[in-house]
Amino acid sequence: MDTERAVVRRLLDDVGLAAIIDVHTHFMPKRVLDKVWAYFDGVGPLTGRPWPVAYRLDEQARVATLRDFGVAAFSSLVYPHKPDMAAWLNAWSAQFAAITPDCLHTATFYPEPTAAEYVTRAIGDGARVFKAHVQVGDYAPTDPLLAPVWAALEQAGIPTVIHAGSGPAPGTFTGPGPVAEVLERHPSLRLIIAHLGMPEYREFLDLAQRFSGVYLDTTMVFTDFTEQLHPFPRRELPRLEELGDKVLFGSDFPNIPYPYHHSIESITRLGLGDQWCRKVLHDNAFELFS
Repeated sequence: MDTERAVVRRLLDDVGLAAIIDVHTHFMPKRVLDKVWAYFDGVGPLTGRPWPVAYRLDEQARVATLRDFGVAAFSSLVYPHKPDMAAWLNAWSAQFAAITPDCLHTATFYPEPTAAEYVTRAIGDGARVFKAHVQVGDYAPTDPLLAPVWAALEQAGIPTVIHAGSGPAPGTFTGPGPVAEVLERHPSLRLIIAHLGMPEYREFLDLAQRFSGVYLDTTMVFTDFTEQLHPFPRRELPRLEELGDKVLFGSDFPNIPYPYHHSIESITRLGLGDQWCRKVLHDNAFELFS
C-alpha cells in the first residue's frame, strides 16, 4: 500500500494537485456489499473474463485507504434492486456520513409508491448526491412513480449519479433514450452519467452538451480493463476536452479489478493537459458539491 500511495502522490504532483475527489465509490451495509462482491466473483461468464475485487477490505480499512491515496471527498453509492429497500439504505448511508465527514451524504431510490416521501426526507436530512442504477434495479427512468422524485431533485439541485449505459452488460431499460426523456421533462435536473455512459459514449456526450445539468463521470473508462471491451472512441477526445467543466473523476472503489492508481493514470495519460486533469480529478466536483 505504501508503494501505491507513492504512485498516486506522484501522479497528483505531476498535474499540480494536493488531493482528489472521487464521486463514484461504494460503501454499503456489509450484507449488501457481500452480495455485490459475490456478483463480481461470478461475473466472468457475463463479461468474458474474471473481475477480481482489488480492495476487499473491511469498512474502516477502505476508508483509510482512500484517505491515504489523498481522496479528500468520496461517496457511498448505494442502490436497491427491489422495492422496500431504498429507505433502509438511505438510513444506513445517513449514519455512515455522520461518522465519516469526508463522505458525501448519499441516498438512493426505487420506483415505488413511497419513493417521493423518502427522497424528500433524505433531501431534508442533508443528502448531497443520489444514486440510480437502472441496470441492477431493472427499472425505467421514465417510470411514473419516479416523476415526483425527479421533480424534487430538480428543484433541490441535488445531483444523481445514474448508471444508465448498457455496459458492462445491457439491461432492459439501459441506454440514452430513457434518460433523454427524463431530461426533456426536467431540463434543469442534475445528472452525473456513470462510466461516461459506456458503451454509448457519443450519445451521452450529446446529452451533456445539450443539457446544462448533465455531467459525466470517468469511472473505469480509459483503463486497460475497459479499453479491451468498450474502448472510448479517440475521435471523441476533442469533445471530451471541450466538456472539461462537466467531467468528474470516479473510480468504482473498492470493486475495481486493478490498482486504484490506474484509475488516475488513465486520466492523466489522455494528453488533454494538466488543467483539464485538475478539473476532472478535483475542481469540478469541488465546485459542484461546495
